[in-house]
Amino acid sequence: MNDFFSQFSFSHFDVEQFASAFIVLFAVIDIIGSIPIIINLKQSGRSVNATQATLLSFGLMLLFFFAGDIVLRLFNVDIRSFAVAGAIVIFLMALEMLLDVEIFKNQGPIKEATLVPLVFPLLAGAGSFTTLLSLKAEYATVNILIALILNMIWVYVVISLTDKVQRVLGTGGIYLIRKFFGIILIAISVRLITENFTALLENISSVK
Repeated sequence: MNDFFSQFSFSHFDVEQFASAFIVLFAVIDIIGSIPIIINLKQSGRSVNATQATLLSFGLMLLFFFAGDIVLRLFNVDIRSFAVAGAIVIFLMALEMLLDVEIFKNQGPIKEATLVPLVFPLLAGAGSFTTLLSLKAEYATVNILIALILNMIWVYVVISLTDKVQRVLGTGGIYLIRKFFGIILIAISVRLITENFTALLENISSVK
């Protein structure tokens, strides 16, 4: 128990570890790249709550950071299968952006998009989860948590300002950015699927 709490001691704080963890998480979460998606969700009549999105993402990442292995084993799911599932959702979202079609039809009583698809899989998805587990194996817990908290503050600021970004860029600018990031998202999802699916096939082959 003492070893667990000792991980949060500021005596373990290291500027280099903190900076590295912050940059890695910043790139993986990529809230800037999600701006066109957030605007697209709002234009389709689905509300996005910046506070809820930030807190839910932070909570899910903390949960996975401390109990990720246990949670996945509970559902008999490995991290690579989880990554493939998240990548498929991202791929479908990218098709919506590129083809101007509606795949995720919101016909239920909840007309908001904070949890799905913003929190998962965009912010707290397979990429963020696997990154946190990788960082946990290398850096002290206090450095990772501070880096994560600062990233979540940045996420809140960006989501809160998406309406202003929309006014600055205009309809034409948003349309072009939407198409551009649709292609980027497809590329990311294809990479996630191929990398993790190939690894899954290799694992199956090795078992046989």
